[in-house]
Amino acid sequence: MVFDMYTRLSRFHSSHAIMKPLGFRLLGLIGASIISCAAQAGEITVSAAASLTNAFKDIAPLFEAAHPGTKLQLNFGASGALLAQISKGAPADVFVSADQETMDQAQSQGLVKADQRRDVVSNSLVVIVPAGAGKIPAALADLSQPAFARIAIGLPASVPVGRYTKSVLEGANLWGAIEPKMIGANNVRQALDYVARSEVDAGFVYATDAAIMPDKVKVAFTVPTPKPILYPVAVLTGAPNPAEGAKFVDFLFTPPAQAVLAKYGFGKP
Repeated sequence: MVFDMYTRLSRFHSSHAIMKPLGFRLLGLIGASIISCAAQAGEITVSAAASLTNAFKDIAPLFEAAHPGTKLQLNFGASGALLAQISKGAPADVFVSADQETMDQAQSQGLVKADQRRDVVSNSLVVIVPAGAGKIPAALADLSQPAFARIAIGLPASVPVGRYTKSVLEGANLWGAIEPKMIGANNVRQALDYVARSEVDAGFVYATDAAIMPDKVKVAFTVPTPKPILYPVAVLTGAPNPAEGAKFVDFLFTPPAQAVLAKYGFGKP
């Protein structure tokens, strides 16, 4: 069809010399449109929870190698912040959140469909301290001691790790004692950085985040959570390239991708 359109236009130019400038502009616009559509068709934008940064950066070249001509664009941040971007029209094909609540919100807004959701990995919550810390807490109650004056916690309103932390501390009747010490983090990686730079005395992060800085932070203990920490993934209803996005979601469950996720400490859902 495209070739036939070009042929008709060419014949038109041959018999109507006066229309050549317009015809060439039209041909140029058609060609540019074809090239633009082809480029966009091979691009996938994935908005994913910050804790997936290292793993997804390793998975990206594996996916692209398995799907020649496809380019993966990765956008990382706090799950709530990513959802806010998407709801305001930011282009994305796939969304991966670090908790069910954020994906529930996406679903309630019509941004994802229930039958498109799949849990891809699991994680665990840990308390970390700077590698050279002189005092290490052995339990949640220890964090109420004066020695732990500054504690990094993800902002519960938008950061899943913050919500997990708050629910645990409320369950232990410690939120009132620890909230005044809270140094709010915009995402889990920021909480990790605060501890790594010894700007706080302790912090709550995922086990996978603590594992990427073993020389700068030390895991004090693992914190059981009321609900399992699961990461749901879904193709967005407004995805520019839903078919390509679905291919990436499927790829996350293949042995190569699962091996990378396991390498970074993520568990099976």
